[in-house]
Amino acid sequence: MTRTTHWLIKAEPNSRIVKGKDVKFSVEDFEQVGTTSWEGVRNPEARNLMKEMLVGDKVLFYHSSCNNPGMYRRRELSVTKEAYPDYTAWDPEHPYYDPKSEESKPKWFMVDVQFKSRATHFIPYRLLREIAAGDAKPSTDIEYIGEEDVKAIKDMALVHRGRLSVQRVQTEAWNVIEKMAEKGGGMRRRY
Repeated sequence: MTRTTHWLIKAEPNSRIVKGKDVKFSVEDFEQVGTTSWEGVRNPEARNLMKEMLVGDKVLFYHSSCNNPGMYRRRELSVTKEAYPDYTAWDPEHPYYDPKSEESKPKWFMVDVQFKSRATHFIPYRLLREIAAGDAKPSTDIEYIGEEDVKAIKDMALVHRGRLSVQRVQTEAWNVIEKMAEKGGGMRRRY
């Protein structure tokens, strides 16, 4: 089995206050900071996926919990530091504090991810779901999505397990997302 080298990570672009702190992190925030630790992941499966990430792996950035969820494929968004203990779990003032995690036996991990540039087009989640469900009636501007591309989208964890905050992205799906991010297009319906 080939090792996954492509990932999807999610963040909330709208303000949400947890323990008196705003936990929003939008594409604009990411663009401004350049490199960030991907902290606060408190799902065991997502944590384990981050532990598989290696420096140089490519990442899709996904806006979740908002009116128009979807992804921003980055031309050069990548992992710059492999998994290390998420020290925010030990800080009682931090929004994602976990009293069951100890410095001597860390329960949670994070990676560092770097942003370099945005892709041309945003890809709405609804469009991916419609393509995967076979409900899409593509306009002529996405005719470049063929049968194999549709299959790759159908197989994406995002379509089946939308709530998981860190996900593998198979190479075939990555390639389709890359095409969509660069070429754009959409449905007859507006997103």
